[in-house]
Amino acid sequence: MYDIIIIGAGPAGISASLYAKRANKSVLVIYYGESQLEKAHLIDNYYGFDGGISGTDLYSSGINQAKTLGVDVKNEEVLHISMNADMNYEIKTADNEYEGRALILATGNKKLRPNIKGAAEFEAKGISYCAICDGFFFRNKTVAVLGNGDYALSEAADLENIAQKVYILTNGEPAPQTDKYEIITKKLSEIKGDMKVRSVEFEDGQELEIDGLFVALGVAGGADFAKKLGIALEGDSIKTKDDMSTNVPGVFSCGNITGGLLQVCKAVYEGAEAGLSAVKYVKGE
Repeated sequence: MYDIIIIGAGPAGISASLYAKRANKSVLVIYYGESQLEKAHLIDNYYGFDGGISGTDLYSSGINQAKTLGVDVKNEEVLHISMNADMNYEIKTADNEYEGRALILATGNKKLRPNIKGAAEFEAKGISYCAICDGFFFRNKTVAVLGNGDYALSEAADLENIAQKVYILTNGEPAPQTDKYEIITKKLSEIKGDMKVRSVEFEDGQELEIDGLFVALGVAGGADFAKKLGIALEGDSIKTKDDMSTNVPGVFSCGNITGGLLQVCKAVYEGAEAGLSAVKYVKGE
């Protein structure tokens, strides 16, 4: 059991971990995949680096700083987050399960919409980004999950006892290692329908009739977890109060996932605020 679990190891997540750990709380940071910060060739507008610093160096330095302070840092893909009967948060990764009294989402803002004709048109009209949220509406129907990683398999597992048939569509990417679902690896050209999704068309002209399409590209991001936990969103961003708390007790958020100025300085500030606020929550203040 941890006092505080943080999802994300960028400037926001690491800043939150430093403040929470210095308050003598047990802290776990979980991260996976490439950070947006690592893609920055040179950061020359951040305080303290007169010659600039690469995003990769700043990112790795932050993680090392947290580890040096005693923060537990795990490189694992988070698949599920839920609240248990004790009002604690259970985090399931591809390898382990963890429990924490408070949760901070600092995953960055991942745009999930696939670059496929019809994807925007049929959002909320048969296209969903959350199997737990919307699976009920596809009882005994035929659905497909768009993706090819562990996150896609996890979404398919949430649907298999609800839907009559579950396909996995990889859109030209390699097939995941499973024999539980029918997998189609052909590239998609269009999502079709009238008022709702009715089929997907592949580049070879063939069509697959489906009633719903669940998007699970890459790894789950903050908005994905927010939907599953009932956290209020504004567009793709998590809505927070001044103390970085969300509408769900014990859940805080910081960094790019909250929208606004997408800069390191903002992420570090919000991370500090979220870390301190999570500490107060754990202490019952």
